Amino acid sequence: MDEGVKKRVLRLLTYGLYVLTARDGEEIAAGTVNWLSQASFQPPLVMLGVKRDSKLHELIEKSGMMAVNILAADQKEVAAAFFKPSQVEGDKINGYSFEEAPNSRAPLLIDLPAWFEARVVESVKKGDHTVFVAEVIEVGLRRADAKPLEMWDTGWFYGG
Repeated sequence: MDEGVKKRVLRLLTYGLYVLTARDGEEIAAGTVNWLSQASFQPPLVMLGVKRDSKLHELIEKSGMMAVNILAADQKEVAAAFFKPSQVEGDKINGYSFEEAPNSRAPLLIDLPAWFEARVVESVKKGDHTVFVAEVIEVGLRRADAKPLEMWDTGWFYGG
């Protein structure tokens, strides 16, 4: 297989950008992710890839829970803030205010238009990411008119 062509082809897959958060006890982690998709209507399932050597992965495995914060099209700078390790100061994580999710207590970024909480029901550990399959157990909508941030519109690439 031609590695250059493989990279170009796989980068044509479309993705949104999200801030994934998790909590186990008092430990909190957050990171920008893009390998996420709905996988079932009933029950409502999502699937997402999380880098196996990350703190976020560790906390999702320990707690079995996560929260997905959906970024708006004009929130590229928020996505960029979560490329670095999580820094929690009071009610802010990486400089952005959050509240606790009702079930997992994971951070919900209050400036983002929508969120959902999910409980892990299955995981597949292959390669450098784990694919978590999780059931959506709670949702929140703050800005119904928001358009989602898509990877293609940022000029960034994570894939290939």
